Amino acid sequence: MTDALDTLLFHDMTITWIDGGITAMDGGAMFGPVPKPLWSKKYPVNEKNQIELPTDAMLIQYQHKNYLIDAGVGTGKLTDKQIRNYGVGEETKVEASLQQLGLTVDDIDGVIMTHMHFDHAGGLTQQKDGGYYSTFPNAVIYVNEIEWSEIRQPNIRSKSTYWKENWEPIQAQVQTFEDRLEIVSGIELIHTGGHSKGHCIVKLTQGQETLLHLADIMPTHAHQNPLWVLGFDDYPMDTIAAKQYWMKEAKRLDAKFLFYHDAYYRMIQWHKEGDQVVNHLKRSKQPALPLHY
Repeated sequence: MTDALDTLLFHDMTITWIDGGITAMDGGAMFGPVPKPLWSKKYPVNEKNQIELPTDAMLIQYQHKNYLIDAGVGTGKLTDKQIRNYGVGEETKVEASLQQLGLTVDDIDGVIMTHMHFDHAGGLTQQKDGGYYSTFPNAVIYVNEIEWSEIRQPNIRSKSTYWKENWEPIQAQVQTFEDRLEIVSGIELIHTGGHSKGHCIVKLTQGQETLLHLADIMPTHAHQNPLWVLGFDDYPMDTIAAKQYWMKEAKRLDAKFLFYHDAYYRMIQWHKEGDQVVNHLKRSKQPALPLHY
């Protein structure tokens, strides 16, 4: 039996989370310098010190077009060692999710990449007949030009997450940009850096309302504090600066936040003057561990 997909209506946009897979990363790495007695109160951790992190891409249906934000961890591309190290419990089921919506991979018009780490870009390509091919052959794939350069020429640190099988087959589909890109009116991709040099966030606007997806500078609701940064961040001070700016903007705009990695919330909105949750959409799929609060 196929699980129902979580959906959020945002005026003329319909946002649906696809079944993108589930990872379980080391909690210490995901919260970096934050002591475990603090972060473990905000996000449950298992006996292996891992926290559950889905990789559920967001499908935006808008103005008769279909856009994905990121692409899931992928399918059939990880070694047994990688599956163990990254705690991969499920892989991406994009075709099945799209089928529930009456769509196929050929119907995707654009893929909006926040960055190109394997758990976001793995679903861009698939294996076939011993090679790799584009999962979404008709899509424009939007990538920041710094990120596009970084993935093709990874350094000693980034080569463990920038894999050629995730970018070589889709080169002809890629459209790069510098600081900001308005894909269509109401959908904007904005460079922040921090988590990676070319990391971006997504801003969705309808009328006077705003949804923000801060991607991996705030991968879960537990990373709300600007100082709670990942050990995976290449440029943590840039992450802090970007989070400070966008958390301030969120208060000004009374914005809601969307999540790709959160095992508990799809969307959350905090009170302008504090951390009280005033609006939310919970992830319907049962997480491995319940929240403590």
